[in-house]
Order: sequence, then structure tokens, then C-alpha cells
Amino acid sequence: MHITCSVVSYKNTPSQIGRVLHSVVASVPTAVLYLVDNSPDDKLAPVAAQCGARYIHLPHNPGFGAAHNVAIADALANGSDYHLVLNPDLQFDVNVMPVLLAFLEKNRDVGLTMPSVRYPDGRQQNLCKLLPGPTDLLMRRFLPALYRQSGRLARYELHASGYDKIMDVPALSGCFMLIRSDLLREVGAFDERFFMYLEDVDLSRRIGRRARTVYFPFVSVAHEYGKGSYKDVKLLFYHIRSAIQYFNKYGWFFDREKVAINGQALRKLSSSAKRLDKPSEQLEL
Repeated sequence: MHITCSVVSYKNTPSQIGRVLHSVVASVPTAVLYLVDNSPDDKLAPVAAQCGARYIHLPHNPGFGAAHNVAIADALANGSDYHLVLNPDLQFDVNVMPVLLAFLEKNRDVGLTMPSVRYPDGRQQNLCKLLPGPTDLLMRRFLPALYRQSGRLARYELHASGYDKIMDVPALSGCFMLIRSDLLREVGAFDERFFMYLEDVDLSRRIGRRARTVYFPFVSVAHEYGKGSYKDVKLLFYHIRSAIQYFNKYGWFFDREKVAINGQALRKLSSSAKRLDKPSEQLEL
């Protein structure tokens, strides 16, 4: 297998970038690594060199998805079988990638997978989501208490699943996306209209039209998860702009495909909850 991986950085510290790159090298020593740096300076170039990563400096900062696309284009042109998209604030053990790759090799109908994602203290991050509607994003961002109390947050983030079983999920987080490269060749990489935020939902949705998009809970990664748009007005602007672009693309309140995809995912989870109670059985999904 020819494995490629891209990490996009913007003003991340050398120690943080070193951790994520070392995680990949330890887990898949043969992987071709790309560090795409959107920072104004090139202070991360030595870190990339130490880890054997190809360093690409884009000081004009074209955005998260566009920066990944530079690496993805090179990876696909050079025969990548699987491409891994990573956030810079991740780290993981050596077993993570071999287990996920074995799962994908066994289950050829799966096109995209994500492991369990946890905070550094071990708490679960609820990053498996349904495809959003405008109300979901508005209430989740601006009325979080009401959204939580109404039960809509739990439904949107699939809390009832327990995050303890393999499951088909409409929208997987862009912090860790392991993708069959053939599907990227078929459906395209990230939509560069999304400077930041919702590009992962869009890509999950497009891959989901051709293959399963699956959460795999039996290995985990640590993710610092800064929730930047909750702290930075500029990032909030990018989030709102991306939401507008997403709903302009797929529909605001009349999105039949979303309704069908979310309904199918919820029915599968309900069925799985009734008939699966052992990890050995879950692994056969």
C-alpha cells in the first residue's frame, strides 16, 4: 500500500507539529508525509525535515481545504492508495494506522473512516454528526444551552450510539480522515470555496454518495480541539461564511438528500443497537 498524509499548519508551534508528524512516522514508517504551512514564516521547515516530511510553504494562506489539496494533488499523481488528512493538534499511538488500514482492506465498501477522537485527558469528543441544517448550526453556536436541553444536540451528534460501535456516519470530522485515494480521484478533494469549516462535511457527503463513511471506535487519537470560532471573531466570520456557502450549495430548508441520508443513518443505528452487543460482531459490519 502507498500511504500519503497531509498536515496543514497555521502558526502552530514546532513541538505540536513534531508530535503529529512523529505519530504518523511511528505508525506508518513508509508513509509519504506533507506538511503544508500557511504561516507567514517558514519556522516549521526544520521540523518537517527532521520527520522526513515534504515541506510546502503557502504564506498567502489559501485556507485549510485548499492547502490540503496541494498535497492531495501531488499524492494522487504519485499513486497514493490511501490518503490521511490530519489536524496539527493530534497525536496517536503506533497501532492506530495499521488497525484502520486493515479495516479498510477488509471492508472494500468503506471509503472514509475516522477513529475514536478524545481529549488529551481521555474524554470522548462527539465528532460523529448528521448532515446539518441551518437550525442545527445556529442553535449549536449561539444557543447551546437550549440546543442541548431540547435534545437536538444529542441527536445531531449521535449520542445515543454510545460511540462504542462501528457505525455509518454522514459527517466525519476533518481532524482525522483516512480516505481511499481512488474516491478522491473520483469525487474530488476539498471544495476550496470553504476557506475553513464545513469542508469536511462537504467531502464526507460527496464520498458518502459512492461509499460508506464509517466511525471505527477500537483505536483512538488525542485531539486538543481548540474550538477556535468560539474564541476568535475572525474565525467566527469564516465559520458563518462557510455555513452560508454550504447551504447555498445543498439547500437551506429543502434538502431531500440530507433528509434521506440522515434518516438512513439513524435507522441503521437503531437497528444496530437492537442486535449488536459484542465487539467481535461489530467488527464484521
